[in-house]
Amino acid sequence: MPRRAFPSFNLVRLLAALFVCSYFASAVGARAEAPLQRLEFVTSSGPHEFHVELADTPGERAKGLMYRKHMPADQGMLFDFHEETPVMMWMKNTYIPLDMVFVSRHGMVTAIAADTVPMSEATISSDGPAYAVIELNAGTASRIGLKPGDLVRHPAFKR
Repeated sequence: MPRRAFPSFNLVRLLAALFVCSYFASAVGARAEAPLQRLEFVTSSGPHEFHVELADTPGERAKGLMYRKHMPADQGMLFDFHEETPVMMWMKNTYIPLDMVFVSRHGMVTAIAADTVPMSEATISSDGPAYAVIELNAGTASRIGLKPGDLVRHPAFKR
């Protein structure tokens, strides 16, 4: 009776090892959310506290809030560019509608792009130099009365 062809034991072990390695690599490679930091907006209606993730490396800024489906109302992301320069953002692969708050080096709100469109590749410009961008859930800027000239308190900003 002829023997049935089965993959060799070493081949089976190799395939199993590759599967296990790829599984753990994808789990480790998945973005772990950074620790949250306290940030405060000071508006005419008073102070408003949020907790933000800091995105201050090129890789963190490139990924931002992409692929996330939810963000608590009191949270956001602070993009620290480390210099004042015109900033261009987009919503590619971003499922959450956002308000983008552009901020100067000294922590002053310079512009707000409210209610940005999820998944859009349209450019959202700071319309002038910005040191940082704070992304919040859409409607937050209006809800707290945030406007250009208001202050942002966080260690990233120098007064």
